[in-house]
Amino acid sequence: MKFSDLHLRVPINDMNQTRRMIAKSSELGYSQIGVPLPSGIKQDVVDQLRQASEEFSVDFVTRLDLAPKSVNELLGSLRRFRRRFEVVSVLCGSKPLARQAAKDHRVDMLSFPTESRKRFFDWAEAELASKSSATLEIEMSQIMCLEGFLRVNFLSCLRREVARAKSFGVPVVISSGATEVLLLRKPQDCASLTFLFDMDAPLALEALSRNPYAIVERNRVKQSPGYVVPGVRII
Repeated sequence: MKFSDLHLRVPINDMNQTRRMIAKSSELGYSQIGVPLPSGIKQDVVDQLRQASEEFSVDFVTRLDLAPKSVNELLGSLRRFRRRFEVVSVLCGSKPLARQAAKDHRVDMLSFPTESRKRFFDWAEAELASKSSATLEIEMSQIMCLEGFLRVNFLSCLRREVARAKSFGVPVVISSGATEVLLLRKPQDCASLTFLFDMDAPLALEALSRNPYAIVERNRVKQSPGYVVPGVRII
């Protein structure tokens, strides 16, 4: 089974630390990593990251994290940047943003503010996401870094969100969200921690393997030269 970490937050301005994090990910058993990049990233930086990943036999995936303030800002960003990145995630800080992101086929993953008492993956968002290609992303570093009431509240939210995702068949993606080597864990260790929010082992392993790989494969097909629309390719 191949494992993927679609949110490895490497310091792209520090290539030495970046290489250490990529090397550690490979050592822990990940075959694919997604690195969040600025929308205006230069191609030579992307090439350096890709080269470093290839050195450690890891598939490099470009990722864009959007944190819009309004629906119009989200739509504008998707129009401008969607085709430049292999994975697009949206931080949903309000109900209208969550609704729009959940139903928009250009959005790959939905994420939510960690320390907010009010998160917006309700039944309506789950139903909308089930009809699009959106997945629910859970970052394990958030669990490790939070303490006390904030961690309790976060786990309680995750239990509800995972239950809603399961009810509507919305795929879940588990990523590290790691900003340093010490926050990285083996895929099996991450899967074992999901019992904290009532996610069973088979679904946890899918969230670390099949689900993230499916996102990347789908979008790489769309970015291929012969792609026209879903189901239509130029031969």
